[in-house]
Amino acid sequence: MDDDSVHRTLSGHLHVALLKGDKQNDVEQQPITAANAGGATSFVKTCFNGLNALSGVGILSVPYALASGGWLSLILLFVIALATFYTGLLIQRCMDAKSDIRTYPEVGELAFGNNGKIIVSVFMYVELYLVATGFLILEGDNLNNMFPDVEFKLLGFRIAGQAFFVLVIALIILPSVWLDNMSLLSFVSASGVLASAIIIGSVFWCGAFDGIGFQHKGTTLINWKGIPNSISLFAFCYCAHPVFPTLYTSMNNKPQFSNVLAFCFILCTFCYASMAVMGYAMFGSDIQSQITLNLPTGKLSSLVAIYTTLVNPICKYALMTLPIVTAIKNRFPSNYNTKPLTMLISTSVLVSNVTVALAIPFFGSLMSLVGAFLSVTASIILPCVCYLKISGSYKRPFGFETVIISSIILIGVVAAIVGTYVALVEIIGKI
Repeated sequence: MDDDSVHRTLSGHLHVALLKGDKQNDVEQQPITAANAGGATSFVKTCFNGLNALSGVGILSVPYALASGGWLSLILLFVIALATFYTGLLIQRCMDAKSDIRTYPEVGELAFGNNGKIIVSVFMYVELYLVATGFLILEGDNLNNMFPDVEFKLLGFRIAGQAFFVLVIALIILPSVWLDNMSLLSFVSASGVLASAIIIGSVFWCGAFDGIGFQHKGTTLINWKGIPNSISLFAFCYCAHPVFPTLYTSMNNKPQFSNVLAFCFILCTFCYASMAVMGYAMFGSDIQSQITLNLPTGKLSSLVAIYTTLVNPICKYALMTLPIVTAIKNRFPSNYNTKPLTMLISTSVLVSNVTVALAIPFFGSLMSLVGAFLSVTASIILPCVCYLKISGSYKRPFGFETVIISSIILIGVVAAIVGTYVALVEIIGKI
């Protein structure tokens, strides 16, 4: 597989499954080829694919994001949704400039040559790696919350709590990273929309009928110190842009793509806002980085939400790391591309993820770092910069559109720098 194939694989893996007729590709998913990317997907299926791309583990952290910034920070969720919707349209315009563009790195290449392609690819690979690490932390946190007293000793070392469950989940995931055929996992990983709906419904049921209630426990109107964290976590919810080119090229009616984006962003933003308001009203400032950690484990509705949260990352982990494994494998001569080498690389990636998860076991802080440094860059800054270069708008510095896009870039850069700094300080302070 050459570099272009890796980029197509990566574009198809960034978030969740893309249905094309009866085929599937995934953000958290399967590679596409030129043969099946020719535009066979209907408007309805593309909407489903878009919802899958925007529905992820970020929904667990939006109540924490709202609690960090206070009630007024909910405005930032809508601002970020609007900005990322607009940058999604900019990606579409970039692709219209050259008909054979099919992946996000190719947009970067059209704008800035090979360097642009490398920059976009690096941000995508690092995001995949850290989100996969976040999966392990999420699993460890929730299992430790359900079974708090589990431990064992190995070679004189006591392993307990979250660390124990991270290792257990890694062992469960290990066989899946050795698979050659990812179609089954790709099918399972297409459940992003359903999983989000189940979690929202379960949390609502828990609050309305299982005795927790919505007693407006969240009372903070604005917390300026928490705003960077809120922005970072909200941005993480909208980090699906690298899969938009795959969505666009798959459509049989490409002029409708803007309507697809509008529908997906409106519905997902409603879901994110609903979860944020419910979670903050239910638990107030006591909300944890994942709302499932606050749910009472003795209630059926809570167990449904928790188990739904646990199953999805296990299914998606191998698909998330496959592009990384493929890229590393392609650095070896073709005669070394054997099954044992693939297994060694995939196992090494998993071991490194486990190491990072054990060293930085802070889901909220890590996702805040991903949101600030990677999501803001990949979903807000890069689309704007690439569009200005490809369209030539940068030559008209005082044009209305150029001023708007430049303002978005400036705000994005500030948010990325401040958010990254705050997240790193938070992580270092916890270590």
